[in-house]
Amino acid sequence: MKLFHLSDLHLGKRVNEFSMLEDQQYILSRILEWVHKEKPDVLILAGDIYDKAVPSAEAVSLFDWFLTELADRACPVCIVSGNHDSAERLAFGARLMNARNIFLSPVYEGKVETVDFKDSFGRIRIHLLPFVRPLSVRHAFPKEAEGIVDYQTALRTAVEHMELLEGERNVLAAHQFITGAMSCESEEVTVGGLDNGDASLFDAFDYVALGHIHSPQSVGRKEVRYCGTPLKYSFSEVSQEKSITVVELEEKGNVQIKTLPLIPLRDMRKIRGTYM
Repeated sequence: MKLFHLSDLHLGKRVNEFSMLEDQQYILSRILEWVHKEKPDVLILAGDIYDKAVPSAEAVSLFDWFLTELADRACPVCIVSGNHDSAERLAFGARLMNARNIFLSPVYEGKVETVDFKDSFGRIRIHLLPFVRPLSVRHAFPKEAEGIVDYQTALRTAVEHMELLEGERNVLAAHQFITGAMSCESEEVTVGGLDNGDASLFDAFDYVALGHIHSPQSVGRKEVRYCGTPLKYSFSEVSQEKSITVVELEEKGNVQIKTLPLIPLRDMRKIRGTYM
């Protein structure tokens, strides 16, 4: 089974007060070209679809176009909300979109949405965990609330209550900050690392498709991965090469990862010199 892993589209974002909508439409078109060429079985969007909880009409229209194009190409899509998204707004119409193989994470209330697929090696379950805070997990599990004191214990509790396929392949789509990840200037980072979770929390999963960190990287093991943003959103990302992470899930324990380049409409550059 072949997965495309993307995250942090931040549709509607402005960089140094410059609208990125035209550049975002261009890069989404390039992603659609890769979908046509590579024919992934599933495309995962791991959060921060929009840059604001109340996105602009233009940003919503752009995402609507992108999802429609994916549905017309018969490419299933699994989406989780990020910390920039409104989980309620993003999940609007989710049950209707299921008929077009567009699967969205609902507001977290203790149960994680799952989507099952099959290939020649058996079953694969994709778990859709939206961005969660300790408060929302305590609310979902009041009997365990005293032990949920930070993001680490909140994530552990959320994972422990997921229904994994025993002996089969499990994939997690999530939007969280994992300890050890290298961050960029364009991300929201909590002072003191209070929003950190440890990569070991995800040991039961064959692949973890993460969003939140804008630099492509693996954390702890190669199968726990941030794909990064499809575009550069800060000067700290100037030297990065943006890409799609492609995951090939073969028999259990055999995961192959590669990247496909994303060339932007306009690149970001740093120019240094004197005023003279």
